[in-house]
Amino acid sequence: MIKAIDVSSLQPNPDLSGTDIVIIKASEGRTYANPKRSSQAKAARAAGKPVGWYHFLWPGNIQAQAEYFLRCAAPKAGDILACDWETTTDRTWATCAEKDAFLRAVKRLRPDLRLLLYCNVDFWKNRDDSSGCADGLWIADPSAPAGHPRVTHSWVIHQYGIKNHTDVNVINMSSVAAWKKWAGAPEDTEAPYTPPAFPAGLAPGKSRPSAKRLQKALRAAGFMTISDKDLSDHYGKRTESGVAAFHDAHPQFKAEGKTRDVAIGPRGWAYLFTRAYGGSQ
Repeated sequence: MIKAIDVSSLQPNPDLSGTDIVIIKASEGRTYANPKRSSQAKAARAAGKPVGWYHFLWPGNIQAQAEYFLRCAAPKAGDILACDWETTTDRTWATCAEKDAFLRAVKRLRPDLRLLLYCNVDFWKNRDDSSGCADGLWIADPSAPAGHPRVTHSWVIHQYGIKNHTDVNVINMSSVAAWKKWAGAPEDTEAPYTPPAFPAGLAPGKSRPSAKRLQKALRAAGFMTISDKDLSDHYGKRTESGVAAFHDAHPQFKAEGKTRDVAIGPRGWAYLFTRAYGGSQ
């Protein structure tokens, strides 16, 4: 088995020694985002650790929570996602139906990424009535020895305790390579990433196959929330908003004198694709 830690803003600079995987809290409900998430991911990637993201689920507004989660996490290819289903600070909890709806919503938006359900043994045995856990179960059972959670369902991760104020887990896989393969991580290569050439004819209001490619890159980099079925060859308002958000985050690629720039140029295109697919954030 391999080891993982899961962290939130309570562990702003976690000790990464002795762990194989780092799973980071991205968001909670519709309004909270972990302010340390980007620096935590950057440190984990720099240390060569695969990254995962989780969202603390609240009752209600399920589609909005799914979209907010993915905007906050901005996951890369090979990252995994998780739904944290437990009691909120208001002593409420999402129903099993809401949990399942959230898992479906996230899967629709990012079908390319693995998605887990995190919950404790009480929720799994007494609140779940569907066994819905997307691509696998992440079970919290600190009363059981590592790797031996008290559930009969197959599991991917067992959170078994706390060390140095950080949750510790074991993963039911033999190696980091097995994890990467399961998660769909790009194969390691010594060659630096080369973004695709900027396509001719790509512009707001135009229809070109490259518009769909742009939408996928904006989604992968966290600047656009769109399902596979809504991808389009048309560079419309939705794509314009994604490009504008990219430019707001990286104003060096805006056209000079423009407050809101919805047209991506060759330099911005190259940077966007490198951020989305080419390395650590």
